[in-house]
Amino acid sequence: MKIGELSNITGTPIETIRYYEREGLLAAPARTEGNFRIYLDAHAERLSFIRHCRSLDMALDEIRALAHFKDAPTENCDNVNKLLDAHIGHVAARIRELHALKKQLKSLRERCREVRDAAHCGILNELSQIPHDGPTKGVGHLRGVHSGVRAGKS
Repeated sequence: MKIGELSNITGTPIETIRYYEREGLLAAPARTEGNFRIYLDAHAERLSFIRHCRSLDMALDEIRALAHFKDAPTENCDNVNKLLDAHIGHVAARIRELHALKKQLKSLRERCREVRDAAHCGILNELSQIPHDGPTKGVGHLRGVHSGVRAGKS
């Protein structure tokens, strides 16, 4: 099948398929004489595996590690369990961070209980304050990938 069909079958945008190929998560397909990519059912299965892992918010390194074990079915799956346990820990930590973020946002919302002009908005004024205790810690709620995830490592 061509990339468009693979995209339709799996519900994955074409650029995402190409990205997973560049990242080494999806094997490079054979090409026709006209240089079109030709994908097999195995590509669709691997892409579905990747997408399922991503839906569980797994980082690419975690998916690589799981794919390693999927490709080595005779290996012990203890490290798969350890990887999932670590991921559960990451999720729990993020939930705690999100609860703290919600609390901060509610506190910020309390700064502006009545409608005023923007120059006197308590929220905007609070956001503009320079912190007195040094640089703001934990600024930004976008998280990086989990570190230390390797295939076949304890």
